[in-house]
Amino acid sequence: MKFRLPADGLSSNTLITLVTLFLVVGCNLTFFANLLSTYPLFSHRAPFLGALVLSFFAINALILALFSFGRLTKPVLIFVLLLSSLAAYFMDSYGIVINDEMLQNAVQTNAAETWDLMTGKLLGYLVFLGLLPAIIVVRVCLHWRGWQSELLSRAKLLGVLVVLTGVLVMSFSSYFASFLREHKPLRTYANPSYAIYSGVKYANQVFATKNDKALAVMGADAKIPESDHGRELIILVVGETARADRFSINGYGRETTPSLQATQAVSFSNFWACGTSTAISVPCMFSMSGMEKFDLKSAGSKENLLDVLKHAGVNVIWLDNNSDSKGVAIRVPYQNFRSPELNSLCDTECRDEGMLPKLQEYIDSHPVGDIFIVLHQMGNHGPAYFKRYPPAFEKFRPACQSNDLGQCSNEEIDNAYDNAILYTDHFLGKTIELLKRNDSHFETALFYVSDHGESLGENGIYLHGMPRAMAPDKQLHIPAVIWLGSAFHDVDMSALRKTSQRHLTHDNVVHTVLGLMEIKTELYRPELDLLDCCRMPE
Repeated sequence: MKFRLPADGLSSNTLITLVTLFLVVGCNLTFFANLLSTYPLFSHRAPFLGALVLSFFAINALILALFSFGRLTKPVLIFVLLLSSLAAYFMDSYGIVINDEMLQNAVQTNAAETWDLMTGKLLGYLVFLGLLPAIIVVRVCLHWRGWQSELLSRAKLLGVLVVLTGVLVMSFSSYFASFLREHKPLRTYANPSYAIYSGVKYANQVFATKNDKALAVMGADAKIPESDHGRELIILVVGETARADRFSINGYGRETTPSLQATQAVSFSNFWACGTSTAISVPCMFSMSGMEKFDLKSAGSKENLLDVLKHAGVNVIWLDNNSDSKGVAIRVPYQNFRSPELNSLCDTECRDEGMLPKLQEYIDSHPVGDIFIVLHQMGNHGPAYFKRYPPAFEKFRPACQSNDLGQCSNEEIDNAYDNAILYTDHFLGKTIELLKRNDSHFETALFYVSDHGESLGENGIYLHGMPRAMAPDKQLHIPAVIWLGSAFHDVDMSALRKTSQRHLTHDNVVHTVLGLMEIKTELYRPELDLLDCCRMPE
């Protein structure tokens, strides 16, 4: 017996119900896997599990019914199907959450980074969970019964869904209260409801940012004291996706940081990121507000560390081999090294080391004033870790040679990731060499700190971008290293090493830079300056 659609077509309510059923069943593997690990199927909580699934269906149907009406029905359903198929892929493959931060990352991702995420598995999800159902939706005939009948019918559907949800919640109120209070991470895997919620939240942030008015001036009192006769040359390297536990200078078993260990660099092994994504962490680490008060919506309407340095007369420049500065460097000179036009070291992709050759020319072209340079790395950006280093740095083998991490063993993923760390170490070593060549004319220092960490399969989670409240330590525990030139003889290096294991965060970046540059401003907080504890009286 063949299934046939009614000759006069389906009602929009029926189509919405069928699409919701497909989304709940086909696009929520990760949600149900996490749900069953929390509430086993064969237990006394089985009735609540059934109620939870029914309410999940009802809430998704309610969302679609509210926004799918008349001529908008098919476009909305098609959009949700495509969105849900992509969300399902990333959650099922990497264990990540599609929240507002992740959506912002997606919007700000450049073409090369997007290509790294393209896999055959992604195509399969998009075709079978997105495109094919969308084609069916396009081909289905909808039976239109007039505005009055359609509105009445939709009101009835909404009423049934609201009542059903209410009855279920009231019948299992204690269980739902526990679920909402104790298992918040579970909700973030609900597809497409949480992705839609995140989309609305992100759109609100964008709208709020665009409507910000005057730029708030920060640190207008910043100045270099007359007693400071030396010239500072400070390089801040903003790393990408590096983990503190993968630096051998922090005790990792593999030799991944030989260049740093050959110098007098000090590693701060208990350093923590502001966020789990570049879009959050980079603006946060340059913000004068601090992590607790940092708000991405208003960050663009306030001056940051670079502006404070400019107020003091410092020559500031941002060199970028990543996607961009996330709005931090829009008021200072900026150079993009993601193409061979500026970067002389490009093979399969442009290398971080390519930011260095023209630095001496820049330094020499500024004979007056202090100099502050930001180098924004491509670093360990995943999932194509094997692309992040030249072949000569493939020390750990076999290394994963695919951007589909599901095709590689944990050992291969670790090897590729560690090779990229080894190349970052080489890059930092070369940067220190450049500073040493200028040590006789400047007070030189290098400060390296990563934007966030990375999950490499621990507990089934890959990449980064989890909400900070539920993110694993691997995405937040980051490396931070300082190298000081000979002019910083007032710093007791032995004392600094003894205090290098204290708990630190991205909040320390701003004030450490102000301390290195010897800038006086009311915004400076010496207790957050990494070196303040160890400066000797002159």
